[in-house]
Amino acid sequence: MKLYEFEAKQILAGYGVEVPRGVLIVKGEDVKSKLSEAGLRYPVVVKSQVLVAGRGKAGGIRKAGSLEEAVKLVEELFEKPIKGIKPGAILVEEAVEHEKELYVSITIDRSERKPIILASEYGGVDIEEIARERPESIIRYHVDPFVGLRGFEARAIGKRLGLRGRLLLSFANTLMVMYRVFEAFDAELVESNPLAVVGERVVPLDARIIVDDNSLFRHKELVEGRKVEQRGELTEWEVKARELGLAFVELDGDIGVIGNGAGLTMATMDLVYHYGGRPANFLDIGGGARAELVKKAVSFLIDFPKAKKIFINVFGGITRGDEVARGIVEAVREKGSKKPFAVRLSGTREEEGRRLLKEAGIEAFSDPVEAVKRLLEM
Repeated sequence: MKLYEFEAKQILAGYGVEVPRGVLIVKGEDVKSKLSEAGLRYPVVVKSQVLVAGRGKAGGIRKAGSLEEAVKLVEELFEKPIKGIKPGAILVEEAVEHEKELYVSITIDRSERKPIILASEYGGVDIEEIARERPESIIRYHVDPFVGLRGFEARAIGKRLGLRGRLLLSFANTLMVMYRVFEAFDAELVESNPLAVVGERVVPLDARIIVDDNSLFRHKELVEGRKVEQRGELTEWEVKARELGLAFVELDGDIGVIGNGAGLTMATMDLVYHYGGRPANFLDIGGGARAELVKKAVSFLIDFPKAKKIFINVFGGITRGDEVARGIVEAVREKGSKKPFAVRLSGTREEEGRRLLKEAGIEAFSDPVEAVKRLLEM
């Protein structure tokens, strides 16, 4: 389960880490009075609280030089989706003047079965970007899970980043706290990016914590009061799909994809990519889907605005072709959809399924490559 930035900072602050002074504004609250009561010093940084990375590049982090500008930005960000997700809360923090930005995180190296610390003197960008452009700058240090992170190890990592004196001690103390949080919260990730150098101390300007879902029975305080859409990286349409009982993931393309079975659905997405298309989603109806479920899935994609075309790829073992066809036809007739369709239907009762589709004016294919090529031509 991913925690919001404000939650991660509250946890770090509770362990004694200095974080920027700020105030959380929940949608519906009086923005001006909340900011006035907080008594923040300007300029401030206004941050959308959404569970996605890359908020800054997506316009979810802005700077305001006055109370009036901050109020305006908060109201704007409440209405601005970040990668398809609208924030329910905005964090406004005092801007921290700093000389340098570092990157530091603790995660799990599954191949070594140990926690690993990743650190770089180049913070403020995604670790993937650092790895691509400056791979030599990334420090990797495995921690013995039976011993934990020791002070001399934290200081050694700081020295490799070029830190000295009180700044080194501040970094080491912060890293030690991050590791304690990592252990205490059964975390998969504890990250600060950027970790700012401010004089002789470090201050986390951003913080991320991901808690292992399997441990949530030990951390009920993190779950209680949360809505379903707040428990992960769910867009508006992913929330709707979950409420309908559909296995759906929203993507950035324009071709809706339905398959039966996760493997076939992912292979179908690869096929779309291979021939120059871009999937708008992953939607798996599973094995043995009956007409009612197929109708629900197809209707959902007809309503899904990103899906300009729909590719349905079904290989029937326990899934019957006639049931799939019946669900498709009922959805199209009920919705009156004009979206282009391509259906690959093969396996159990495929002849009956193709007959039903043909009568409804929907072309069916036995070859998925032929189907996707035809769809891209439409």
